[in-house]
Amino acid sequence: MNTLEIIFWILVGIIVYTYIGYGFVLFFLIKIKRLFSKKTTLDISTDNLPEVTLLIAAYNEQDYVKTKVENTLQLNYPKDKLHQIWVTDGSSDDTPKRLQAYPEVEVLHKPERNGKIAAMNRGIKFVKTPIVIFSDANTLLGKQSIMKIAQMFSNPKTGCVSGEKRIFNADTEAASAAGEGIYWKYESALKKWDAELYSAVGAAGELFAIRTELFNEVEADTLLDDFIISLRVAMKGYKIDYDPEAYAIETASANVKEELKRKIRIAAGGIQSVVRLYPLLNIFKYGMLSFQYISHRVLRWTITPLALLVVLFFNIILAPVSDIYLILLILQVLFYVSALTGWFLENKKLKVKIFFVPYYFFIMNYAVFMGFGRYLKKSQSVNWERAKRA
Repeated sequence: MNTLEIIFWILVGIIVYTYIGYGFVLFFLIKIKRLFSKKTTLDISTDNLPEVTLLIAAYNEQDYVKTKVENTLQLNYPKDKLHQIWVTDGSSDDTPKRLQAYPEVEVLHKPERNGKIAAMNRGIKFVKTPIVIFSDANTLLGKQSIMKIAQMFSNPKTGCVSGEKRIFNADTEAASAAGEGIYWKYESALKKWDAELYSAVGAAGELFAIRTELFNEVEADTLLDDFIISLRVAMKGYKIDYDPEAYAIETASANVKEELKRKIRIAAGGIQSVVRLYPLLNIFKYGMLSFQYISHRVLRWTITPLALLVVLFFNIILAPVSDIYLILLILQVLFYVSALTGWFLENKKLKVKIFFVPYYFFIMNYAVFMGFGRYLKKSQSVNWERAKRA
């Protein structure tokens, strides 16, 4: 076996490990852990529930105000222990005005728009409760979500709790809905296993909570606030817990083009996060947390997308060497043809779900290259460009 073949198989191993193998490793480690540890039960008494604050940074969200506030008021949590703060800085529509119709909501508003991070940094100073819960204006929370989150904080080692993001699919099954829905189901399984093994790796911005005292002001140009905030809590020695029964629902992006906007921003933020959280790469200091972080996040945002390109190039060179390389090349070509077919069908508004998954996977990795370019050029704005939703 020559050097080219060795590199080829190493890169194939990295790709397989990143997207499939890590899940098997997690499952295996959890099975071992269960053999040697007793299952702990949380104090789920509702008598001593902590006061919590739902903090929402909202920019021009007038269309969601009524639905979001009423959804919050209907949650199964003591009304006197659930506070709402909306930071509407920069909003030029009726978001602040419509919120005034709800005396339960504290509204913080100033005309300047400085981005979501600035709004969060400002809003946290008004939080008086021990637990602060972050959520988006355009998501609906499950009835038991706040209750589930609050109960998980009965574990003193838990510093952050991530809820689950669920994708609502209406009658249509567009590429974005099919791909995003399957992706988040797999992600949810990994998060659940991560949390059981040691700690979840990051939180979903649609719904996550931390102990208020653990919040540190985030750099104003931060792109992935949820990821940075939650991982910095974990780096202090606390656990990021996860409960899929605490969930936020949002509709899928209207199409893959809209979803690509979001993915590119996330990819740029991922690269930024890897740079800012570089101490977490030290497995000798952070142990299991570093292992999970590298396996679940770092590889996806750095080495693996590049490995996909290199493997295809090397495979073309190695195809004449033996049948195994020829078969692998055919499989790769079929995969990319399927992705191209998914793109074609979406443009034709045809529904063939089997082609949408490879298309979505391709878009995810393409977004990493685009995001890396934006990060290097510093051209990714900290202000969200809202993707159109289905």
